[in-house]
Amino acid sequence: MASVSPARRALAHAPWSRAAWRDTAFTASGVPLQFAGWAILGVFWMIWTPSNITFILLLICVSLVLVLLALRWLTAWQRERCWAMLGLDIPRMPDFDDGRPWDALRDLRSPELWRVVQYHLVVGPLLAIGALTVIAAWAAGLSFAVYDAFAWASSPLGSPPRPTGVLGLAGVLLLAVAPWMAVAVRRADARAAAALLGPDRARELERRVEDLAEQRASVVDAADIERRRIERDLHDGAQQRLVSLALNLGLARETLTGVPQEAMQVIVEAHEEAKEALAELRDLVRGLHPAVLEDRGLDAALSGVAARVPLPVRLRVEVEPRASSTVEAVAYFVVSEALTNVVRHARASSVEIVALRRGEVLRVSVADDGVGGADPSRGTGLTGLARRVRSVDGTFRIISPAGGPTTVTVELPCAL
Repeated sequence: MASVSPARRALAHAPWSRAAWRDTAFTASGVPLQFAGWAILGVFWMIWTPSNITFILLLICVSLVLVLLALRWLTAWQRERCWAMLGLDIPRMPDFDDGRPWDALRDLRSPELWRVVQYHLVVGPLLAIGALTVIAAWAAGLSFAVYDAFAWASSPLGSPPRPTGVLGLAGVLLLAVAPWMAVAVRRADARAAAALLGPDRARELERRVEDLAEQRASVVDAADIERRRIERDLHDGAQQRLVSLALNLGLARETLTGVPQEAMQVIVEAHEEAKEALAELRDLVRGLHPAVLEDRGLDAALSGVAARVPLPVRLRVEVEPRASSTVEAVAYFVVSEALTNVVRHARASSVEIVALRRGEVLRVSVADDGVGGADPSRGTGLTGLARRVRSVDGTFRIISPAGGPTTVTVELPCAL
């Protein structure tokens, strides 16, 4: 983007420019609001100045209470002023703006409250002094320039022209400087209002992270519930039909006589395919969400998956009290996928599975004495497994040097 030349920038803030008058009007409009806090504090002192120390302390307390009660209105007016004159939208702060005005008296530890107090009692009055300085510069500049011009115009006829006086030169300089003073005060006011009268950026980011974590947990739970529903539908529907079909075909295979050889061969093949389809469906159902995991917990589920491995497996499970169902499902699938990789790729002679709960962390490790060299980038299923672990804020580590052994370690939060 091309930079603006100094001459063009100077003309943009010339005394007769629209920007100069806008900035001056904005700074001047803030003076009553920015002095309002101190005005409330001092109104009683102007009406009545007690000599008794008790009355003085009481007066101070009453003044502070009135300031706290007026903070919401003063803040709302300042935000409206920034929007109407600069187009600056300062978001509301739910913890401060929602509720009734006297709620500020009950939550004196609120960081939002004290940021607003800082603006209205410290920063605002300083900005108001700056705005008064800008107004004074305009007024003095115009007065000096007009006075000098009037003095020059009123000189006697026939006398030599009067040279420009010191006041006239000072007036011109003040008129040239006043727009830049207005720019400085306007920028400081806008930044202070955005920083102190709007949400704290760090707090908003923290709130956003919490919202995203809750949404993520809801999505993960919803996906887990959907997997359970699919598992129940397959178990109670398609799986039962396949069981019935396999039984009928097996019965036909054993009892039918006098059937041509070709027809019997078709029945035998159909029976075998039905049994294979039933076995594949059972594996699929078990992979979606094993019923034993929900009914009896992680110990029973891991015992079942370890029993199906054609290798010696040492299993140690200490997971009481139980973690959330979603975390248990992730731990189960970590072990299941790791054992599948061991059987397919590791050429191991034994496997050790350890699942321990320590505080609010569930730690699961699967170690084998195979050839090692497992690499998640080679499509062994480890990449998807790590992604599933991270979906619940868990950590996934694998140590698998060439020649072995291989250890997969996962740490999961027990609650989402």
